[in-house]
Amino acid sequence: MKTGFTKTITLALLAGTFSHSSADVDVSLSADEQGIKEFHLAIGNHFESSEKEVLIVKERGIPDDDLPVVFFLARNAGVEPGVIIELRLGGKSWMDISLKYGLGAAIYYVEVKGDPGPPYGKAYGHFKKKNRKEWNAIRLVDSDIVNLVNLKFISEHYGYSADEVIKMRSSGDSFAKINGKIKQAKGKAKADKSAKKTVKASKAKVKNK
Repeated sequence: MKTGFTKTITLALLAGTFSHSSADVDVSLSADEQGIKEFHLAIGNHFESSEKEVLIVKERGIPDDDLPVVFFLARNAGVEPGVIIELRLGGKSWMDISLKYGLGAAIYYVEVKGDPGPPYGKAYGHFKKKNRKEWNAIRLVDSDIVNLVNLKFISEHYGYSADEVIKMRSSGDSFAKINGKIKQAKGKAKADKSAKKTVKASKAKVKNK
């Protein structure tokens, strides 16, 4: 049941947190703000939540890069995002919250082909040093969990290479920017494919005349 979190959403709506329509907001968005908005939409779509739910989590004081972690843990722990938020704001680390629900470091692992450099090298070093059966004994720091969850989320959501996501992150891109770049690339590839299909169909039509 989503009783607790739904009540939170209802109260936020009544308080006017989302008093502007999305159309009104889009008009005044800067490029960076648009990128953040698209990132929020992607998080909501991937974790089957609304954009408003994502925004409410953000309004509680959760940084953008940490938002996927809230929903990832909520899904894996079988609890509402609000429960995870309360634990986080209460001073718990992401690893503390994971362990509270019996979730070990193994849930954060993402298969890659290359040798990850910073900021992923340290986290992958932990996994390499231990047998897979011992992975749940690993204790990851907050930054490692944030990086790994976003890597998992973005690569799975777009069906994109985890190694490519790591490469973009290593160059200093934020996850919102990475999300935007991949979305744009996927959209261009889809448009190009559609254009080629149209040209092929036109040539076939002319040939059959």
